[in-house]
Amino acid sequence: MKKIVIGLILIGLIVVGIFTFREEDKKDDLKKITVGEVTHSVFYTPQYVAHSLGYFEDEGLKVDIQLTSGADKVTSAVLSGDVEIGFCGSEATIYVYNNGEKDYLVNFAGLTKKDGSFLVSREKIENFKTTDLKGKHILGGREGGMPALTLEWALNQNGLSTKDVNLDTSIDFASMSGAFIGGTGDFVTMFEPAASALEKQGYGYVVESVGNLGGTVPYTSYNARKSYIENNPDVIKGFTNAIQKGIDYTMNHSAEEIADVIIDYFPDTSRNDLIDIINKYKDNDSWFKTTYIEEESFNHIEEIMENGGKLDKKAPYNKLVNNTYSKAE
Repeated sequence: MKKIVIGLILIGLIVVGIFTFREEDKKDDLKKITVGEVTHSVFYTPQYVAHSLGYFEDEGLKVDIQLTSGADKVTSAVLSGDVEIGFCGSEATIYVYNNGEKDYLVNFAGLTKKDGSFLVSREKIENFKTTDLKGKHILGGREGGMPALTLEWALNQNGLSTKDVNLDTSIDFASMSGAFIGGTGDFVTMFEPAASALEKQGYGYVVESVGNLGGTVPYTSYNARKSYIENNPDVIKGFTNAIQKGIDYTMNHSAEEIADVIIDYFPDTSRNDLIDIINKYKDNDSWFKTTYIEEESFNHIEEIMENGGKLDKKAPYNKLVNNTYSKAE
């Protein structure tokens, strides 16, 4: 009897060993991809959902998300080959194309449809209006970047020009929070969870969503070199599928459920705060329902760039957007 028990145990160990070996073997077979992420924010919830729930692995990909602060740095990383996929504002791909790059960057999947930043005021303002910004010093992000350009467009739509406000684009995106805490500016634009953190720490008050002022654009999308997309269709298809699954989950689950999925990506944010922020982005209708990038929204991003004096000539939608693996809403 003892021999039978020992034999069964050995068989069990062998089965477990084979299963473990096969699982490890599967992991080794995954295609390794690095994504250069423009900033780390709850704004990109569907991406972290896809990463956390193994949607990339389901598509045969092992994805490493690497913080690469600033769209200019993201494009540099993609062009140099340091990362395979860039994740930043679509305006960055337009700059690259208009600068004459032959193997230019192409947007192949959209994620966010609005500016994800929030306007934080140093002073408490009841019933904030855009005209409250007249004569104020605003830290708006990097010159030529979408946060600053979208805010400038929104100001212009509400009768204000850069002569009416001091729209400060001299401070690096990653340094804006520190500069505001240090006493620079009357207002600052911040993504979440940074905006809420400023408010909780007593440094300011969130008064408005810049996204609600700026309209629908492919605000942050995934891009890669034209040649990479052509030579790696399975990667692009699988990556797009995984992001779509992340979007679907985000659309169809509660903020509480989503928070539990992505909480490890935001260790400095409490679960309750994370739930509040996710609900805030849901209420703002921040994400596309599919990864498909519509021509109308792409044209609007060029309109915003043109308004800010950052577009010498329009770039063609049919060259800078590849919707091969996306379905329209």
